[in-house]
Formats: sequence, structure tokens, C-alpha cells
Amino acid sequence: MTEDKRKVPWYLWPFWAIWGLVTWILKLTGRVVAIVLGLVLMIVGVFISLTVIGAIVGVPLLLFGLLLVFRGLF
Repeated sequence: MTEDKRKVPWYLWPFWAIWGLVTWILKLTGRVVAIVLGLVLMIVGVFISLTVIGAIVGVPLLLFGLLLVFRGLF
């Protein structure tokens, strides 16, 4: 895996730093939203699965929520 390291000219460095900070914040909030949404879907999936008919929808919803949480964590 090769990483392309480009030199940033000194006069563009403030813009590059701000851009890096903004992308870091967006990545972090995206992960947090994925984890929270996954937990909500897991809770809804458990409540829907309490009935036999609802298990058809609840179990896949629970699994989808679990996958979202794993994706947000790793």
C-alpha cells in the first residue's frame, strides 16, 4: 500500500489544515451517527421480535443494527 505524500506549499498550509480538520470532524460524526442509529435499530428490532409475526421483520432489523454498530466501531 503506497501512500501519496504531496508537499503543501507554505502559503496553502492554513487552507490544507482547515480542510483536514473538517474532514476529521465529518468522519467522527459519521461514525457516531452510525453507532447511534445501529443501537436504535437493534432496540426496535428486539421490541418488534417479541411477537412471532414481528420476528420476520425484527430479526433482520436487529442484525442490520448490529452491522451498523460494528461498521461504526471498526
